[in-house]
Amino acid sequence: MHLLKMTIIVFMKTPTKFREYIWLVNTIRKAGKISFAKLQEKWLETDMSEGVELARSTFNRHKDAIEDMFGIFIDCDRKNGYKYYIGNEEVLKEESVQNWMLSTLSVNHIISESLSLQDRILLEHIPSGKKYLQMVINGMKEKVKLAIKYKRYGYEKSKEFILEPYCIKLFKQRWYVLGHFHRDATSEKKGLDNMAIFSFDRIIEMNLTEQKFEIKKDFDAKSFFSESFGVLVMDNVEPEKIILRAFDNERFYVRDLPIHSSQKEICQGENYSDFELYMRPTSDFYSYILGRSNQLKVLEPQWVADEIYSMLLDAINMYKNI
Repeated sequence: MHLLKMTIIVFMKTPTKFREYIWLVNTIRKAGKISFAKLQEKWLETDMSEGVELARSTFNRHKDAIEDMFGIFIDCDRKNGYKYYIGNEEVLKEESVQNWMLSTLSVNHIISESLSLQDRILLEHIPSGKKYLQMVINGMKEKVKLAIKYKRYGYEKSKEFILEPYCIKLFKQRWYVLGHFHRDATSEKKGLDNMAIFSFDRIIEMNLTEQKFEIKKDFDAKSFFSESFGVLVMDNVEPEKIILRAFDNERFYVRDLPIHSSQKEICQGENYSDFELYMRPTSDFYSYILGRSNQLKVLEPQWVADEIYSMLLDAINMYKNI
């Protein structure tokens, strides 16, 4: 949880050092392995240096700070010319927290340096993130349950829940918390052991309780969602091999921004490409396909194609009397 020590306030107080941390990680990562002398050359080429060399002591402090803030280790290969490299490159894979933070904050820095263009830089709004994110993280760190008042879409009244915050997930501009509900069986009540997902923007009220909990030792957040398109994990929907055909320019979009981590391209035609996925065909996946109705076609399995066909007919019927 060392990543959670890092806050926006800290970054705002140390913008210069923060820029140097980002530059250092990106430069070493791009080089693969690099000597301190070569690193020094690249440093002097930047505006940040102002023509002053990077002191070895400063470099060492930066390494420690990067490890503490991002969990990224900068190691040295002493046997092959004392060259520096990212010692745990795997944490910078595309879906990791470290990579997301590094990419997001790098972009944030670029934008902050371009405030004169603020009217020409349009960003997406993420509802409710600021309001509840810190409280959920505190609950995860301190291992205390959360008390929330929650109003689902389509319901007139809200409900109250006491949940164990297991993980948080950002999907389609919305923050979600995965809550675990556990209760030992008694003579009066049945035991309870299940998970549920809650969207931050549907939470009316949230408070930390004093009730402690222990997260399951075998819980892995990435594995939990590995067969999902987004945040829906439905036990009554089994994962399937799904084959999609993307037509015209859509094939390039799907190739550059995979629909799911399991995606692989299996065939190319004159104006299409076929992609294979292994995931649960849940309602959020259907919504994605329907949103690209004339650009994506489900080839397999047939029952998923039939579901999409039925939904498209319903959509056509809505417009018949217009």
